[in-house]
Amino acid sequence: MSHGSEGSSKAILYALGANFGIAVSKFGAAWWTNSGSMLAEAIHSTADCVNQLLLLLGMKEAKRAATADHPLGYYRVTYFWSMIVALLLFFMGGAFSVYEGIERLGHPHAMENGGIAMAVLGMAVLLESFSLWGALHEIRKESGGKSFLRWFRESRQPELMVVAGEDIAALAGLVLAFIAVAATVITGNPLWDALGTLCIGVVLMLVAVFVMIEVKALIVGESASPELRAEIETFVAAQPEVEQVLNIITLAWGDKMVIAVKARMSDMERITGLDMVHAINAVEERMQQRWPQATWVFFEPDIR
Repeated sequence: MSHGSEGSSKAILYALGANFGIAVSKFGAAWWTNSGSMLAEAIHSTADCVNQLLLLLGMKEAKRAATADHPLGYYRVTYFWSMIVALLLFFMGGAFSVYEGIERLGHPHAMENGGIAMAVLGMAVLLESFSLWGALHEIRKESGGKSFLRWFRESRQPELMVVAGEDIAALAGLVLAFIAVAATVITGNPLWDALGTLCIGVVLMLVAVFVMIEVKALIVGESASPELRAEIETFVAAQPEVEQVLNIITLAWGDKMVIAVKARMSDMERITGLDMVHAINAVEERMQQRWPQATWVFFEPDIR
């Protein structure tokens, strides 16, 4: 398992453990208090647990051996499962919460034992903070000092991206739920609880849309990060067998990478075909030693 996939697995397991405990406590509190915000949060945490199990399934499926029908393996299957997770977050978490909020605006329900709900939400904030800490810890290892927003836009690890997005949405939802429950307890007006439920749904849907946009780019086909592309080009150009780099194409392939190089080789007019093959093989071997995730390197000599 590569370092990137190992880090994603850790972040997913942190999130799964935290969200399972949170979901159980929230359902209990929602039943006890009749709080719409708490019910929305409970459904959200349940959706998160399902999502994390799907991400783990996708990472396991990605390890399947290559076949004649799938010669480059199944690494990109993680993109599919990440998109399914984003859709579940949008509909199962966000859209349901919006529906519940609208229904409670039209038919307010009195809240009971608001103090219990606030205590459960406080505990959930601690558990969700632990989950987010785990995700951010792994992100810092991979980001190379980039800001979170820049890493999110340029990341080629959909599993870690989804977990981070879920955790941020969860913390924002918990804060909104706490404010809504507190306002309902203080004023005695269930309208605040309904508005909190509605706001939680909107936040979840917005985060899901951002995640879907990034995952869609990976599904369509996205190159390695700009820094990595530049590093590869510099590395290839510095090889003694290479006179000039004409073009380099990279393609993110799950936690692996495809590299295609077109280059003018040194002394192309004088060396034999066999010497050319040896020169190309030497460059490819060094590239794969430098970037073990570059499972496929295609090298084409040219004079253009």
